[in-house]
Formats: sequence, C-alpha cells, structure tokens
Amino acid sequence: MTEGIRVVLATHNAHKVEELRRILGSPLGSIELIGYDGPEPVEDGDTFAANALIKARAAAAHTGLPAIADDSGISVGALDGAPGIHSARYAGTRDSGDNVRLLLANLDGIADRSAQFDCAAAAVIPQQGGDAIEHVEVAAWPGVVLDAPTGDGGFGYDPVFRPDGEDRSAAQLSPAEKDAISHRTQAFTALLPWLTAQLGA
Repeated sequence: MTEGIRVVLATHNAHKVEELRRILGSPLGSIELIGYDGPEPVEDGDTFAANALIKARAAAAHTGLPAIADDSGISVGALDGAPGIHSARYAGTRDSGDNVRLLLANLDGIADRSAQFDCAAAAVIPQQGGDAIEHVEVAAWPGVVLDAPTGDGGFGYDPVFRPDGEDRSAAQLSPAEKDAISHRTQAFTALLPWLTAQLGA
C-alpha cells in the first residue's frame, strides 16, 4: 500500500472539501483529500458528467496530482429537466435564494412536481508519458419540489426538495441523515473503489 497519496478535490469551496471528507470518511484509507487553489475552468459541458470532468482535468493539470470533482444540480420533470446543469446560476445571480424563488415561480400551478438531485463524480489521474486515466460515476436522488422552503439546514435547493420516502425536506435532515442517502454520497461512494484501486490505496 502506498502511504500518503494526495488527491485534489477540484473546488474552492472549503465546505465541500469537509463534506466529502465526512461522506467518504475512513474508506479513504491512505488517501489525503486536499483543497484546490488553482484557476477555475469554464464549465461549458452539456451534462453533469462533462462538467465534472472539466473541473477534475483542470485541477489535475494544474497540480500534477490525481483530482476528483463533482457537478450537481436539481432536475425537474415538468420543466424538461431544468434547471439541471444550470442549477447554480439559474436566476443569473448565483444566489441560492434567487434560484429557489425562480424555480417555485416556474412551477406555480403545476401539479407534477417530481424532481431529482443529480450528481456526477469524476476522477482524473495523470500518467507520466501518457494520457490521464479518467472515470465518472453518476447518481440521482429522487423526490419532489415543495410549494415553499422548509427547514434551515443544507444549502442550495435543499429547503424545497423532499426526498422520496421522507416527510421532511432535505434541509430538515441532519448532516448524517443527508450524507447517508444523498446524490453526492451515492456518486462518490461508487467512484471510490475505482479510485482506490487505481492509486493502490
């Protein structure tokens, strides 16, 4: 086993680094998950998987280290999958409150409020003298969009998303409860065996 393998999490969001450390926990083994302070790439992919790979490739190229990244958002059936990959900038302001208000306005009077949180988790591992090796896992967390925000926890669209099988919004779940079932947990849990096998961790 190789000791002290460093893997870059391609985000400038320190909270996301902590969330991934919390989600992955001891299965990381000898992998040390570190933050990223390099330039942010243009996320111009047309899928969550494409954008996750763009971020992971940029971090791997900048640092020379293996990198992981995610791209996630909420997709609403009645809105033909919107906001989808545009979830973070849906209202044009990158403000979560504005995004939620626009989503609720666009669903006003619509009975079908089925939706899902989507997440793509990507890994890019540079190779000396050759192309990097890459892998992506995708996951979905189905539920419905509520009529109004409920709960003070979580972030983004969590206050208006009620997961299937729950009578609470994602914002009313504890971090541990959310971590056990979320789209991000599912995607990274699926990615981890491939990553650890490739790194010998």
